[in-house]
Amino acid sequence: MTFLVGNGGGFSGDRVDAPIPVVRSLVARGLPAAMFFETLGERTVALAQLERRRDPELGYEPMLERLLEPILADCFRARIPILGNFGAANPPAAARLVARLALRLGLPELKIAVIGGDDVMGSIALDQLPVHEADGSIDIKSARLVAANAYIGAEPLVEALRLGADVVVAGRTSDPALAIAPLVHHFGWSFDDWEKLAVGAACGHLLECGSQVTGGVFWDPGFKDIPDPANIGFPIAEVTAEGGLVITKPEDTGGIVDLRTIKEQLLYELHDPSHYITPDVVLDISRCHVEQVGKDRVAIHGLGGRPRPDTLKVTASFEGSWLGEGEVSVAGPNALARARATADVLLRRLEMRQLGVRARVDLIGIASVLVSDVGALWRGYEGPEPPEVRIRLAAEGADRDMVDQAAREVLAMLCCGTAGTGGARWRLTPRILTRSYLVLRERVPTTVSVRSAREMA
Repeated sequence: MTFLVGNGGGFSGDRVDAPIPVVRSLVARGLPAAMFFETLGERTVALAQLERRRDPELGYEPMLERLLEPILADCFRARIPILGNFGAANPPAAARLVARLALRLGLPELKIAVIGGDDVMGSIALDQLPVHEADGSIDIKSARLVAANAYIGAEPLVEALRLGADVVVAGRTSDPALAIAPLVHHFGWSFDDWEKLAVGAACGHLLECGSQVTGGVFWDPGFKDIPDPANIGFPIAEVTAEGGLVITKPEDTGGIVDLRTIKEQLLYELHDPSHYITPDVVLDISRCHVEQVGKDRVAIHGLGGRPRPDTLKVTASFEGSWLGEGEVSVAGPNALARARATADVLLRRLEMRQLGVRARVDLIGIASVLVSDVGALWRGYEGPEPPEVRIRLAAEGADRDMVDQAAREVLAMLCCGTAGTGGARWRLTPRILTRSYLVLRERVPTTVSVRSAREMA
């Protein structure tokens, strides 16, 4: 029988209405199914850890209640488990929130699992671990450790489902593990059946970014159009026990699933298509092929799998330097010349004050994205005269006050800058440095705790 895997979120702060049509479709089809939410980026856990320091009851996905409230009751009644790494830095607190929500919705018997073990800060000496890939060039000598989390695999998630969990709350899992777990649990796949696990990993990889596989990011008006982008649907995978895999989406949503969107997402973040490492399996897509089998339906064939690595990736986050940003606008005739002059003055001011910061200026709309440092592109711009230009000054350094002073230089442009200048603002934010390590998986034991909402709240 076919098992359905739906995705309801691809990053922290994703669309809170996106899971609703996915769950509606899963319920209507009446097949065994699961929902997963992937809400963690590399730095998300570190930012969540900072939130937890400010308040012990925070540190999880801030949109969690809004994401789950519209779907929790329907999933519980249809026996569709929900899995997510939305616990971030504080899975127990996230689980308590889910319990309170369940009680409010009249679901006291809903079972919630908390997965622990990914947080290795304090339990593993990072300086004794090999540094992953090219991260050795990152200077962390004087930086303070904020978070250290191992990418755990699907095994504790499968155990949670075996224990009857309706909602599985995890922290730093690998993205594909969130799809592998319900497939292993439902079909009884072995954790050394590399070909089947490869299908699960590809399923998770294709779905993990939400609407990216249904036309998001792919969309380029006039070149790669998609229908109804304001109502873009999130993906659903159809998986069989033999390893069949089809990607689709709810019928009543916008977006598109075709060979192009599937190929783009398959290659997303893959350094080596023949050797995509996950904690559960090494995925090989080098011989796979895709087939359009219907409207918004694409099948993936020929996936390969090899034994999982002996190590897990640990991403450590450190408090870095400070980033100061100041912005100001110029508008009207001769706006570009005035913007260039303002940019030159800002850079000259920082040089005069000797604040010890590294700085650059961007002219937004002229050249900002494609410049690597104090840019040359906007200096040589010879295109049409813009009606307005937004000037952005960015300064970076270790001294908070010096960076703040640099960003505030845009304020002077209101009183002693060029004509027609206004709309100044500035802000100061801490930067997070990340560095990854490799640790033997036996050094990262995981825990699984399952309780009802009534017991947990």
